[in-house]
Amino acid sequence: MPAVRAWWRRRSRRTKVRLVVYPSLVAALALFVVFTTSMPGESWRGPPPALDADGERLARDLRASVTLLAGESPERSQRAPGTLERAASTIALALQQSGYVVEHLPYASEGAEVENLQATLAGGDRAREIVVVGAHYDSAAGAPGADDNASGVAALLAIARALSGTTPRRTLRFVAFVNEEPPFFWNPTMGSLVYAQACKARGDDVVAMLSLETLGYYRDEPGSQKYPPIVSAFYPDRGDFVGFVGNLGSRSLVREAIGTFRGAARFPSEGAALPSFVTGVGWSDQWSFWQVGYPGVMVTDTAPFRNPHYHRASDRPDTLDYARLAHVTRGLVAVVKKLGDG
Repeated sequence: MPAVRAWWRRRSRRTKVRLVVYPSLVAALALFVVFTTSMPGESWRGPPPALDADGERLARDLRASVTLLAGESPERSQRAPGTLERAASTIALALQQSGYVVEHLPYASEGAEVENLQATLAGGDRAREIVVVGAHYDSAAGAPGADDNASGVAALLAIARALSGTTPRRTLRFVAFVNEEPPFFWNPTMGSLVYAQACKARGDDVVAMLSLETLGYYRDEPGSQKYPPIVSAFYPDRGDFVGFVGNLGSRSLVREAIGTFRGAARFPSEGAALPSFVTGVGWSDQWSFWQVGYPGVMVTDTAPFRNPHYHRASDRPDTLDYARLAHVTRGLVAVVKKLGDG
């Protein structure tokens, strides 16, 4: 009997520990989920409304920009001589036509010279604070890169055009990055990393960075949206929304950006501020800014978690939804304007 009583005491202690610890773990997990996924405002549900005349014009402009970048070349990269140069010239001309002076920022990469492009809209009373809006203009091997990432560049150009001639309180920089795709991704010659490190070395006060990454592909069918396993339970299974994604250190920026977007755009949106190790969270140029301590957010259609043409030869201009891209771009104009005004 003493042995039985000892066994019962041990079992009772373990049961009490479980009764205390397990609910605490569940509560902590619930709080973490709320912290990382709860976003301000209400997302639009269902298809967006029809575009007005200005929206239709914007959709045509976006299609034209994507087609110029991705309509002919099989890829834009150092592997395909002349393709990066042609893309850079197209982007620079578009920014110049919107009234900007374009700065060419060259650097060496694997024995070649490549360049980031920058157009600046000077700020007013808070001009030292800088908001960077960026999109990479290269594409993956063998991919024309209409969604990845001519769509992001097209949105960048449209936002810059919409805000041209205004005077934000903060300085806005519109930057087209080179060398985001492999083999340069997360490596020293990644264009956005070179740029972010230069900002840090100068002591630039970058208060926000928006990475416009794959913005043009949308689906309404159930099951058309996938996720990394860790977040799949918290978001819809239809690929009809645009996502705002940051790391934990960029949570306040994610919330500000998506809150502004939801107030301005009648378009579905989802947001998350997740640990950097979660698959996909660092898959664009915002990652480079995190490396030097700047907050950054990726705005995206979620790329390979939705688009079957991702990094394929089939990623062509005719696969994109330009009406929805126009809705997203309009919302992002409001986001950039709000960030610029502080």
